[in-house]
Amino acid sequence: MATITSASLASSAGSRDGQSGSFTEIRAFWRQFFARAFNPYRPELHYMRGPGPAWHAKHMASSQLHST
Repeated sequence: MATITSASLASSAGSRDGQSGSFTEIRAFWRQFFARAFNPYRPELHYMRGPGPAWHAKHMASSQLHST
């Protein structure tokens, strides 16, 4: 899973371009929030949860042949 980290700017760097440190932190928080909330990659949707119907159909047919 990807993790987004951000380093906070020094107070002199934040005030240098006319923005206060708290506004920069709030903006960084919302930017990170939206990046995580609306990330289209959902790995849990792609994990296998066990054999599917095709596997069961194949193995049921072969087990019926061996049992008789």
